[in-house]
Amino acid sequence: MQTMKPIKGIYVLIIKVNKPINVNVGRLGKLKFDKGLYAYVGSAQNNLVSRIARHKRKNKKKFWHVDYLLSNKSAKIIKVLYAKRKKEWECKIAKQLSKQAEPIIGFGCSDCKCHSHLFKINKDVIKNLRLLNLKEFNA
Repeated sequence: MQTMKPIKGIYVLIIKVNKPINVNVGRLGKLKFDKGLYAYVGSAQNNLVSRIARHKRKNKKKFWHVDYLLSNKSAKIIKVLYAKRKKEWECKIAKQLSKQAEPIIGFGCSDCKCHSHLFKINKDVIKNLRLLNLKEFNA
């Protein structure tokens, strides 16, 4: 039996927040999230499939900023886009999103110089992400 090589790459979680919520996000403190769509940019340089599966679980140890948001019952991943690209593309995508969406300052970017890796978006932004050759993740 042949073992499949893990996929490495970058991903964008499209998150729907069903109602305004306040979430205590670790060291960032309490943040308010308005109802609507958000895009979170991340990287999985070991195993993309496992990372996305972890993000989809509600009950998990909170390690990343996005874990705090996704543990809230009013926040749900509705779509995942990805590309087999190196880690530096995580910040390139975040910088692109900052030009067309509202950044949540300090969120998800404690290990880089970006202003944010989470953005309040509209549906047009999702279309624009596809122009960056991000594919829909189905697993």
